Amino acid sequence: MFANRPIFPFTAIVGQEEMKLSLILNVIDPKIGGVMIMGDRGTGKSTTVRALVDLLPEILVVVDDPFNSDPEDPENMSDFVREKINNHESVLTKTKKISMVDLPLGATEDRVCGTIDLEKALTEGIKAFEPGLLAQANRGILYVDEVNLLDDHLVDVLLDAAASGWNTVEREGISISHPARFILIGSGNPEEGELRPQLLDRFGLHAQIGTVQDPELRVQIVEQRAAFDESPLAFREKYEQQQNKLTDLLFSARQRLNHVQIDSNLRMKISHVCATLNIDGLRGDIVTNRAAKALACFEGRQYVTSEDILKVIPLCLRHRLRKDPLETIDSGEKVRETFQKIF
Repeated sequence: MFANRPIFPFTAIVGQEEMKLSLILNVIDPKIGGVMIMGDRGTGKSTTVRALVDLLPEILVVVDDPFNSDPEDPENMSDFVREKINNHESVLTKTKKISMVDLPLGATEDRVCGTIDLEKALTEGIKAFEPGLLAQANRGILYVDEVNLLDDHLVDVLLDAAASGWNTVEREGISISHPARFILIGSGNPEEGELRPQLLDRFGLHAQIGTVQDPELRVQIVEQRAAFDESPLAFREKYEQQQNKLTDLLFSARQRLNHVQIDSNLRMKISHVCATLNIDGLRGDIVTNRAAKALACFEGRQYVTSEDILKVIPLCLRHRLRKDPLETIDSGEKVRETFQKIF
């Protein structure tokens, strides 16, 4: 998607550790459920998300399949591929980079979900489906900038697809479904309005970022940006080694994720924190367990420690706290205090 223009390297981004960590954890374990990045204007939200594209590992897909079907996982195949496999036909495969799809604010529902060509269906008797953005984003990343300005009905469509992993399009009695499993990344500026609580709850992690106040760091950021704008390719070359190292680390972490263990005592304490904070539902418990395991895996350990949990629990729970309608999202202090009491 961004192949034609040079992208700012992820490893060159100064500060904003919370946002970078959230994105990395989601790449290691896509089942964490995406990340909502909230922060001031001009703090590098979009730059960081787009920089992630470079680091994404490759996946095995079926050639000529618009849904990036996984040839080895029946749950993640389109009907077209499943039929071929059931009929013992040969399926050609190739590897490709995980894709990142940008959802424009003005997108129509047809553009997002795809459309059925009724004329073809009626005259030729075949199901003709024009895939939309959800099809492109399957097994990849769907990025929505200014998610708090998106139409409510589109938000509902996205959330249904993100929760079920499938997208269904129905027109005049014809129905077509395809897999749509993607990491949903949203960014927004709190000044432009808060998100509905049920929407916030669907994002696995919530990263808050502010403007860097340290003058030295600000100068460093300005200099880096100027150097990149002046000569993007030379700037990228400077960071090539670090980028490759991080890409390899993410790839091996994805392979090892199933071997990481979390002690039942720590699980009990995570649920105790969630119950003490009165968090609705069990998403908070599930996401905290997953994020802690992904962090331990990223740091090359086989067992989760309480330090891992302390690092990720504010990201997992701060947007799930019940709050006074007039206050903005808690910065995570309340979560940390409860954590310290229980651990």
